[in-house]
Amino acid sequence: MKLLKWFYPGIKLKRWIFLLLLGLSFVIIGLLLVFNRQLLSYIQVNIDVWVEMIDLPRQLVTNLLGGLYLIGGIILVMFSLRKMFDRISHKNEKLVDDLYQKEILQKGSKVVALGGGTGLSTLLRGLKLKTSNITAIVTVADDGGSSGKLRDELGMPPPGDIRNCLVALADTEPLMEELFQYRFSNEGHLVGHSFGNLFIASMSEVLDDFEEAIKESSKVLAIRGQVLPATNENVQLGAIYKDESQQIGESLIPVAGKEIDKVFLEPSNCKPSQRALESIREADLIVLGPGSLYTSLLPNLLIDEIQNEIKKSNAEKVFICNVMTQPGETNNFSAADHLKAIYDHVGDKIFDWIIVNKKEISGKSVRRYEEEGAFPVKIDYDELEKLGVKIKEEDLLAKNDDNTYLRHNPEKLANVVLNILKE
Repeated sequence: MKLLKWFYPGIKLKRWIFLLLLGLSFVIIGLLLVFNRQLLSYIQVNIDVWVEMIDLPRQLVTNLLGGLYLIGGIILVMFSLRKMFDRISHKNEKLVDDLYQKEILQKGSKVVALGGGTGLSTLLRGLKLKTSNITAIVTVADDGGSSGKLRDELGMPPPGDIRNCLVALADTEPLMEELFQYRFSNEGHLVGHSFGNLFIASMSEVLDDFEEAIKESSKVLAIRGQVLPATNENVQLGAIYKDESQQIGESLIPVAGKEIDKVFLEPSNCKPSQRALESIREADLIVLGPGSLYTSLLPNLLIDEIQNEIKKSNAEKVFICNVMTQPGETNNFSAADHLKAIYDHVGDKIFDWIIVNKKEISGKSVRRYEEEGAFPVKIDYDELEKLGVKIKEEDLLAKNDDNTYLRHNPEKLANVVLNILKE
């Protein structure tokens, strides 16, 4: 039925297709006249008048007419199609982007990015401009805000970081992105909830499968790549501090004001997403960070099967270090300290590269962060070399005219990450 729509009235295509077919018919008749005049003698009667008017062989006249009709038909069909596509592209410029995505981005490198929070979504915004072969593996240990309420009330993994990653990879209308990020502010039971969280929660209830709910939500936003939970189980993050006290709850760990020794998951034997494991096996590049070290990054690596697949992978493995320390998690941490903390949990030499920011931070920004107990992460080159990683030092910061919060520039970060494969 879709094919028949090309022949609807008003398309202005039928007439030129008919001309093209007429020309093709004449060419075929001319060729047959050359090879079998007796077989087509009854056709010759119809063209005798033309031949007498211009004293040329029948086959030459027929082929000439057919050729002219054929060329004219092709030109006019192409002209009509071009006009149609011009009208479509004027109405919907996204057509060009779709073609680019299909033909170019699908040939891009296979990247697996692990993390959570704003750090992972920042990286994804840059990566989607370079490749559509992206798998975001997202921590599901969050227990604060809207996500925490939904996991408590519905017994489901928290959707908040998942939602942010879906929006980051979205290839849809800005209004849809805005809708998914919309947070209810009026009084009532919905205060503090985002529409995207409620949408994913509803989809999860309908499908009775959290991972499938994410997959269907991905279709709504037409994302480039895929977003997967590290596990489908309702896990909680716990911490053991240097003073041997413990705290359960991702949102509570940093506020204790104590130095963290180790973090752990409950249950400790939680099973990962099988699609996440498959993506790690097929990856050209595996990236961890940027993000909160203990509460966003390490929870993914604490799942044994994910950790083991990363260790076995032949992909390039990259750690993106934060620009600033984080109060309650990485006080006074250098770049090497970040890696050592990871290795204390999962073993040595997982990463081949570490990416660090080399752009000097303005004094005004530094002072603002100092008020919150955060400082620029020191790059201790000698210690990093002892850990066996190659250092990639680049200007990674987004433009910060008002000297507020520092953020990685998504495109710069993605370029640096993907250039590692070229090296």
